[in-house]
Amino acid sequence: MEFKTALFYVFAAIMVLASTRVITARNPVHAALFLVLAFFNAAGIWMLLEAEFLAIVLVLVYVGAVMVLFLFVVMMLDIDTDKLRENFWGYLPVASFVGVIIVLEMAAVLWRSFLSFDQQAVAAGNIGGTKELGMLIYTKYIYGFEIAAAILLVAIIAAVALTLRKRKDTKHFDPADAVRVKRNDRLKIVKIDPVTNRGAAETEVKEAP
Repeated sequence: MEFKTALFYVFAAIMVLASTRVITARNPVHAALFLVLAFFNAAGIWMLLEAEFLAIVLVLVYVGAVMVLFLFVVMMLDIDTDKLRENFWGYLPVASFVGVIIVLEMAAVLWRSFLSFDQQAVAAGNIGGTKELGMLIYTKYIYGFEIAAAILLVAIIAAVALTLRKRKDTKHFDPADAVRVKRNDRLKIVKIDPVTNRGAAETEVKEAP
């Protein structure tokens, strides 16, 4: 067995175990950390395929940005994990059925691709290169790229709208009202007649026995 093949089996085994722990870990922070481990092993497999750009993007974007954001959100929000885990095993039959169907479909597609695959000499340096990927994305797949960007923008706006909640224990003000405020609305000078109680107090002290 070659060294690269042994590394592939090691990365694949660790990634499968980490992915399993993502859906079985009771602590959401632990699940997010196992997902980071799965991403790192997927990046290692990309490196074995000589797709360095995809491996670096997977580490920088998903591990360095997305998963760190997930960790911050999970640790900052007060999530009732027990309530989320209610009837968890009740969905196992349906989830297993759907998973088996997806695996069979992927196996059929890959097996047909392997049967019709012609052995051709391909320059390994062009696989996963930034220039080739950029040419494909911005020429042949430009419409799909723009549609994906629009869908992600809509998803971000929807996530913000769904998670925006009004809390009673915080003070809220409208910035538009703060901009429209005038000087007379902030300060009002009221004239009051001076009242001196010093003379009356001295008279009461003198009259006291």
